Amino acid sequence: MTKQEDVTSSLDVISHSAAQTQRLGVRLGELMRGGELILLNGQLGTGKTTFTQGLAQGMGITDVINSPTFTLLKEYAGSSGQPVTPSKQADNTGNAGNARKIGPALYHFDLYRLDNPEEIIDLGFEDYFYGSGVCVVEWADRADAFWPLDCLRVRLKMLSETKRSLLFTATGARYCDLLRQFQKNTYVTTGS
Repeated sequence: MTKQEDVTSSLDVISHSAAQTQRLGVRLGELMRGGELILLNGQLGTGKTTFTQGLAQGMGITDVINSPTFTLLKEYAGSSGQPVTPSKQADNTGNAGNARKIGPALYHFDLYRLDNPEEIIDLGFEDYFYGSGVCVVEWADRADAFWPLDCLRVRLKMLSETKRSLLFTATGARYCDLLRQFQKNTYVTTGS
């Protein structure tokens, strides 16, 4: 049996600017493979959309990312990334490894205007959360009862005009591994 400590981990990071918050998003976005669920919480102005902009950038998405407050959901197609590692087999033209890998789509939700949490089911959003894209949900606490246990939660808190606290909490082995890799890639040290 797995201990609870093995399936949950957290990381507390201080960001000193919007640019730094965005760079943290970039670092996490670089690790996205598809199928991830990232739940963002925090008051207005704490940087949820800024973080999501960085995440999209890290995923190679070049579209302008803004908050989907009035539509609840914005979809961004996955980008063509780096060339796929050359395979042992060539395609029918004799070329090997010239294909480009398409990254996962980004599904950006904003539940700020959600009146009833059950609306996410009525609108068919639940299908996205178990799909192959990356789901980022702002104001996720408005529908807490509906999230799968395994996910990555990020609580953003305003410490000053420019300074933010980002508390990352991973639940499930996959997300704990993701958080460890994120920490390694950003050289972030855990808070005490």
